Amino acid sequence: MDEIIRLIGLTKSYNGNHNAVDNVTLTLNSGRLIGLLGPNGSGKTTLIKMIAGILVPTSGSILVDGQPVGPRTKAIVSYLPDNTYLNDWMRVSEIINYFSDFYADFDVQRAYGMLAQLAINPDDKLKSMSKGTREKVQLILVMSRHARLYLLDEPIAAVDPAARDYILSTIISNVDEGSGVLLSTHLIGDIEHFLNEAVFIQNGRIALYDSVNNIRQREGKSVDQLFREVYRCW
Repeated sequence: MDEIIRLIGLTKSYNGNHNAVDNVTLTLNSGRLIGLLGPNGSGKTTLIKMIAGILVPTSGSILVDGQPVGPRTKAIVSYLPDNTYLNDWMRVSEIINYFSDFYADFDVQRAYGMLAQLAINPDDKLKSMSKGTREKVQLILVMSRHARLYLLDEPIAAVDPAARDYILSTIISNVDEGSGVLLSTHLIGDIEHFLNEAVFIQNGRIALYDSVNNIRQREGKSVDQLFREVYRCW
């Protein structure tokens, strides 16, 4: 495994007196599916946006695959935001063509394969779809890139519970070997059995980082049970 993310003293302040991310130092390796776990407002989205290069840190540094955030890292990072950004008048096939033109590592065949698996018609326009289906399309676009790092911000929040396992299996089966996945969520029970490692974040600070197996053995409980205990006390 190679180092994929290194955060050193990373802080993001708003209005000069509120730290959404507070002096975070953390190293994450590739080849792992890592859960960034915390309640709403804990700093998950801000942290992911800084790694993706969407937000600029107030202080501290970020290295992605050994490089500072910039054009080179953006070329190897595939980012799924926590809201929909696609034009709803476009057909799915048109969006695929757009992504194929924009990203050198975009795999058109992979995209159409996932659409077929999820029974999504590529000729449909986004505005004709439910919110959950639009979220699936956006996830397919992100996972169709051959990226070194996938940053997924709440990828299952808008998906019905019956489809969550299938969506997560789709994510795992379409990650290139040696790539890393950092996935944020507060729905721990739905993703725990897919995770290799877990990062607990609260009030912008890292409360815990360990492998899922170590957490279970040390605590004698599931990650979801520990999460509920930890965040009930904060």
